[in-house]
Amino acid sequence: MATGGSLVGSVRAEPRSFNRYINNGQTEETVAFLTQAKLVRVNRITDDVEPWLAESWTEVSRQSSVDGPQSEGLKPAPGPVYRIKLRPGVTFSDGVPFTSADVLFAFQAIYDPRVTSTLADSLRVNGQPLKVRALADHDVEVAFPSAYGAGVRMLDALWILPKHKLEPALRAGTLAQAWGLTTPPADMAGLGPFVLREYRAGERMVFARNPHYWRRDEQGRPLPYLDRLTLEILPDQTAELLRLQSGQLDFTHSAVRSEDYLSLKRAQDEGHVHLLDLGIGLDPDWFWFNLSQPAAGSKPWLRALEFRQAISISVNRQAYTETVFLGAAAPVHGPITPGNPTWYWPELPGGEYDPARAKALLAGLGLTDRNGDGMLEDGQGRPVRFTVLLQRGIAAVERGATFIRDEVAKVGVELVVVGLDAGAVFQRWGSANYEVIFHRLLFTDTDPAANLDFWLSSGSQHVWNPAQKKPATDWEQQIDTLMRRQAASLDREERARLFREAQRIFSEHVPILNFAAQRLFLATSARLTNATPSRLIPLILWNADTLAAASTK
Repeated sequence: MATGGSLVGSVRAEPRSFNRYINNGQTEETVAFLTQAKLVRVNRITDDVEPWLAESWTEVSRQSSVDGPQSEGLKPAPGPVYRIKLRPGVTFSDGVPFTSADVLFAFQAIYDPRVTSTLADSLRVNGQPLKVRALADHDVEVAFPSAYGAGVRMLDALWILPKHKLEPALRAGTLAQAWGLTTPPADMAGLGPFVLREYRAGERMVFARNPHYWRRDEQGRPLPYLDRLTLEILPDQTAELLRLQSGQLDFTHSAVRSEDYLSLKRAQDEGHVHLLDLGIGLDPDWFWFNLSQPAAGSKPWLRALEFRQAISISVNRQAYTETVFLGAAAPVHGPITPGNPTWYWPELPGGEYDPARAKALLAGLGLTDRNGDGMLEDGQGRPVRFTVLLQRGIAAVERGATFIRDEVAKVGVELVVVGLDAGAVFQRWGSANYEVIFHRLLFTDTDPAANLDFWLSSGSQHVWNPAQKKPATDWEQQIDTLMRRQAASLDREERARLFREAQRIFSEHVPILNFAAQRLFLATSARLTNATPSRLIPLILWNADTLAAASTK
């Protein structure tokens, strides 16, 4: 395998921070894969849990030594207890040794309520945190508060950031502001294969090889193979494609647009690019309603279940796949796609196309055509109109919104489409200042137990009404109960049954509308070698330390 050299890729949006404990967007996740590391890693090709910073682990007695003299007050845990042996000799990119103190710090920081970490919900069982203690410099014990079917797979969500760099901010209560975009790269450190060398807002991020990185290949050669990696910030997919075709990019952040497939296929035939078929994607585009504010003002119908159901069945999903993705997609009406066969339920109720029933549901809300113009009005004669926000520059999302707009117009509803940059969309979501958002959100794991931050009403990624102190609705309470049982069960068939029931309730109440899951094609330059692309973001960079360049630029 060639070593040295550089590659150039892309990301779709500016980072909001370099602190992965705070932000969880696609760019932040990509930067974390390059600069940080976890105790264990889920291999995105095999779906197996692999040792990473943890060299090995052993499940011990459920009562274990957490109730012994060194337990510092910890009570016996009814769930599994794992003793984890950390890899010796690992250092951060600044040369400081990695020890069990960094693991304890990571948990402490993520669970600190002042931090409001986006990772906290993914590292809880039944709403309770894991209990962790150091046994030695390279040994830790992790006790689960109750049974958890996926076991140590949960720790794939745990990014280890350096205690020696961030502990002062945690003590001061300012960790949520640490490692912002103005932080000098030299002030940050990590355990990943690269270090950030330069960030130019609106232009690029430049990463250099981490000389202290701990991994080696099968021949004993130090990783990563690359000396340098540059990520251009390209919100517009057309600009991204042009740079790939002109040789200025070696890989793109996301999959190829359907309309670009033929031109890239010709380029592959001419030897200019490689085109890879990854199959049906794991992440459909999500069209979600703001259910976090009480019904009030002039649009009480916008929060009505019947309105969401009407919008869902007014859209022809098969026609959606043909129009938006030129047929290179699968119609879906839930967040789990055929790309995740372990948990996908083909018989999930819902998803039918029935505009006549949609009109009847809307009429039941008192929304009728009162002036004969073909569009609906409420009881006061106001038009039935709502606004959807989306990230501009993503062609499939823009085309999808246009298709949905035209479909709902056939049942008399006016949809106004507003494109914003990614940061503005997240800001509007975070402040609950929106009616509907149409965006592609990402599951970080194929196992639903690892995505409880989405499914549970208390979750930070329960996007239609996040971080509820108690479930706002009976149906969310039902899903909470089912998903906690699902996560705790050790029986795969029982887990599947419980998850099907949770999906059924979700489909009935449709807080999110899903329409299609794209078939993913990935294009890379002929220079990029040894890639093992995944269907989860980041498609290429999840395994960045083994990427190689056929020749240097």
